[in-house]
Amino acid sequence: MRTTRGAARAYIAAVALGALCCVLPALRSGAGTPWITVALLTGLYLACELPGRCPFFGSSVPIRAGSFFPLLLAAAFLLPPAAAALVAVPGSLVGRVERPPFTARRVWRAAQLAVTVWAASSVHGLSGGTATLGGSGTGPDLPYAILPACAAALAFSLVLTVLDGSILVAAERLPLRRAWSGLLPRSLGPHLVHGLAGLMMAVLWRGPYGPLSALIVLLPMYISCWVFAQYHREHAVHRATIRALVQAVDIKDTYTRGHSERVGRASVLIARELGMDPGRLEVVRFAGILHDVGKLGVPTRVLRKDGPLTSEERQVIELHPEYGHEIVRGIGFLGEARAAILHHHERLDGSGYPYGLSGREIPEFARVVAVADAFDAMTSTRSYRRGRPVPAALEELKRCAGTQFDPQMVRALARGLERHGWSAVTTAGTAAGPEVPGSRGECEQAVPGRPRPSGGLGHIPPPQPPADGLGVLPGPQPSADRRR
Repeated sequence: MRTTRGAARAYIAAVALGALCCVLPALRSGAGTPWITVALLTGLYLACELPGRCPFFGSSVPIRAGSFFPLLLAAAFLLPPAAAALVAVPGSLVGRVERPPFTARRVWRAAQLAVTVWAASSVHGLSGGTATLGGSGTGPDLPYAILPACAAALAFSLVLTVLDGSILVAAERLPLRRAWSGLLPRSLGPHLVHGLAGLMMAVLWRGPYGPLSALIVLLPMYISCWVFAQYHREHAVHRATIRALVQAVDIKDTYTRGHSERVGRASVLIARELGMDPGRLEVVRFAGILHDVGKLGVPTRVLRKDGPLTSEERQVIELHPEYGHEIVRGIGFLGEARAAILHHHERLDGSGYPYGLSGREIPEFARVVAVADAFDAMTSTRSYRRGRPVPAALEELKRCAGTQFDPQMVRALARGLERHGWSAVTTAGTAAGPEVPGSRGECEQAVPGRPRPSGGLGHIPPPQPPADGLGVLPGPQPSADRRR
C-alpha cells in the first residue's frame, strides 16, 4: 500500500474499519449466525472468483472480485447483515487484481463490498423482506418479496456508487462532481437485474430442495457474466490494436498527426446519415482511422520529403493502400474496413488507384472514407497552408461529386455537418511533408492516357465480389482522392 496516496490509504483504512464493525456482530458468541449458510455462500463466492487467478484458466476467465453481484445479493436476502457482509470478504481478498498496488486494491474491494452488502441486507430486513422469502415447507410471498429485493438492490447500488466515487476523489484527486458523474445511472439498471437474480436464488435456497437448487440460477448467471466480460475484454483488445497501429502511423508521418482520428469521426458522421446500424458504424470508424496504415510500408524519407514528389516517389507512395491491406488482412474484426483501406483512393470515374475501380465497383466503406479523407485534408491547417473553411471544403466536394466522389456520401456529410458541426482549426503536424497524391483534397483532373496504376503487390489480386457481401457492395459510396 506504500505506492498509494496518503489520502487514499487513510480512506481505505477508514472503510476497512467500517467493514470490520459490520462483520464483528456475526463473530460474537451467541450471535446465532447460521454458519452453514455462511460457509456455503462464501464457498460459492470463492468458487466464482478463484478461476480468475488460476494459471490453468489464465486470462480467459475475466470475472474479477466483486463482479459477480447476484450471489452477494442472495446472501443479503438470506442472512442477517453482519453475516452477509462476512460472505463478501474472502472472495474479494483472493480475487483477481490486474493492476498494482495489489494489496491496497484487495483490501479496498473487500471492505467496500462488506459495507455494501451489509447496507443491502439491512434495507432488506427493515423493509420486511426476510418474512416474504418463506421457509422449509412454506412458499415465498410473491410478488411482495420483489419490492424489498429491489429496495435492497437500490441500496447496494447507492452505497457502491458513493464508495467508488469517493476513492476516486481520494486516490486521483478528482472533483466530487466529476468522480460521481454517471456512476449511478450506469450501475442502477444492472444492479436491479442482479437483485432479481439474487432473489430467485434465495427463494430456491429456502425452498424444499435447498441450496443445491440455487445452482439452477447461479450457473447460468455466472456463464452470462463470463460471456459478457469476455466480449468487453475482446473489445478492449480491438481498441488497443487500432490505437497501436494509429500511433505507429503518427510517429512515422508526423505532418498528418491526428488526421486518422478525424477521418474516423467524419466517416461515422457520414455513415449515421446513411442509416448504418451501430455495428457497421464502429467498423466504418475503424476504416477511417486506419485508412493510411499502409504508410508504415512507405520509406520515411519519402513521407517526410520537403517538396514535391518525383514520379518514382509518387509510384511508391501510391502503394500505401495495398501495404495497408496487407497489414490488416489478418485482423478479422475489421470486416468491411479492410476493403476501405485498400480502395479509399479509387475514384468514381475509374481514374483512381490501385485498381482503377469505378462507380459501384468501389466498396461502400471506401467511398465513405474517401469523402471523409478529402474533407479533413482540406479543412486541416498544415505547416505549408491554412485549412479551408468548412463551407468552402463542402463546395469543393460537391464540385467533384460524380467524378471523384460519390454524390450520396457528399450529401450525407453535408447533412451531418449541419446537424453536428465540425472543428476546422486543428493544426496537423509541424513538418511540411511531401505533396502526397491526394493530400490537399481538391479535385484532380484525370490525365488523358495516364495508365491505370498496376498495384505493385503482385500477390494481391483485384478484388472480386465475395459471397458474404463484405467486399464490393451495391449502393452509392465514396471514392478516394488520389492526393491523400
